[in-house]
Amino acid sequence: MTELIIRGARVRGRDGLRDVVVRDGTVASVAPAGASAGGIPTLEADGRWLMPGLWDAHVHFTQWVVRRQRVDLAPADSAAAAVGIMRDALHRDDRVLVGYGFRDGLWADAPTRAALDAIAPDRPVILISGDLHCGWMNTAAGRHLGVEVPHDGVLREFEWIAALDVLDRDGQPGTDAYRAAADAAAARGVVGIVEFENADNTALWPARVAAGVTALRVETSVWPDRLDAAIAAGLRTGDALDASGIIRMGRLKIVVDGSLNTRTAFCWDPYPGIAADHPHPCGVLSVPPEEVEALLARARDAGIAPAVHAIGDRANSAVLDAFERLGIAGTVEHAQLVSSTDFARFGRLGLTASVQPEHAMDDRDVADRYWAGRTDRAFAFGSLHRAGATLALGSDAPVAPLDPWLAIGAAVSRQRDGRESWHPAERLPLDVALESSTRGAVVAPGALADLVLVDEDPALSDNLREMPVAATLLGGRITFSTI
Repeated sequence: MTELIIRGARVRGRDGLRDVVVRDGTVASVAPAGASAGGIPTLEADGRWLMPGLWDAHVHFTQWVVRRQRVDLAPADSAAAAVGIMRDALHRDDRVLVGYGFRDGLWADAPTRAALDAIAPDRPVILISGDLHCGWMNTAAGRHLGVEVPHDGVLREFEWIAALDVLDRDGQPGTDAYRAAADAAAARGVVGIVEFENADNTALWPARVAAGVTALRVETSVWPDRLDAAIAAGLRTGDALDASGIIRMGRLKIVVDGSLNTRTAFCWDPYPGIAADHPHPCGVLSVPPEEVEALLARARDAGIAPAVHAIGDRANSAVLDAFERLGIAGTVEHAQLVSSTDFARFGRLGLTASVQPEHAMDDRDVADRYWAGRTDRAFAFGSLHRAGATLALGSDAPVAPLDPWLAIGAAVSRQRDGRESWHPAERLPLDVALESSTRGAVVAPGALADLVLVDEDPALSDNLREMPVAATLLGGRITFSTI
């Protein structure tokens, strides 16, 4: 039997200081401070605030890990600047030079294959967009990946996702890199993630745990190309995939459209300034509705819950139609632009909107340009909540950092960098944002001892984004502590 006392904590929802006894991975008791017996290991809270541990509901963990190894393109405010950053990085000894994080939606100039060929005629150079939905590359990179590179050098959606899969197979990060990223998440109070990496997650994550990556619970996912294998293996959502039980089978991930920054999110209205002969003026529908429905039904019959990526309002309508016809619940990943008539359907159908509040801060200017006149229903977390949707907050790391406090701060304030609140009617109450970032609303006997101890009362904090974390516990095991 393992025991621990968290002594002298302020527990959200309870008055006064409390001693919280953790036994065999669960909360055994919550009693007034000083009432608990001694003689067992103690974590002195000293009046800090104790609350359920945080979850990130949408992560691409390998992409988050390798981001640290790639050239940072976030500062690039033009195509020319991005080329300059890559030129300055040519001294690195990477066989394939990869940058990550460009966002070209507001650039005055445009990517070209020739610009990259000019700085590296023979060495593969690849620039990955901040939203992961497109890649800009030179001719040598096309040869390396076995793809034909168009004149602008940019592959989008289907072609790009296949090319990224080839790139990822070039070399996976080592165990130390995964462990460091998991430990860094624990240092921000994270106890679990929902993994949407396009990989063999059901095999890779148990192997990582066996190698010592043990700071996080992980709900894995399968993409459609691995669905048959998961069904054949008898895997069902919620099944434990490792001996410790911290890795569990998650959901079927279906991506039905693109993204805002790549201008491929499937919308009812065309993107402004798009050429009249463009093959996809309203964005891309990656999976036809009848195929989405067939996948959902097949997963349902096998006991695998669904998670469907939908960003544009037309994509969200199509996904809601599929859920409604089948009469099943699930999660809609992103739900960034929603038709005014569709909000109520989220609640009526019992759906979860898995949203990323920091994206609203990153993309507000891009949305104002490409979704002009519609941003009152973009990243509309308040409307989704009021309509009865269950909310789950995440980062979509590496698109935004794996730090739930950033998501909580963005959801509550709708502002960042000293700017005014963007569509403040869509702010979430703090309690809703916290509950949407955890798997348990309160610290109480019988609850899993996945806990975080913070230095400030979140209700009184004037900077939720930088909330100081003092300790994190996973099943009663300390995964991070400054105490």
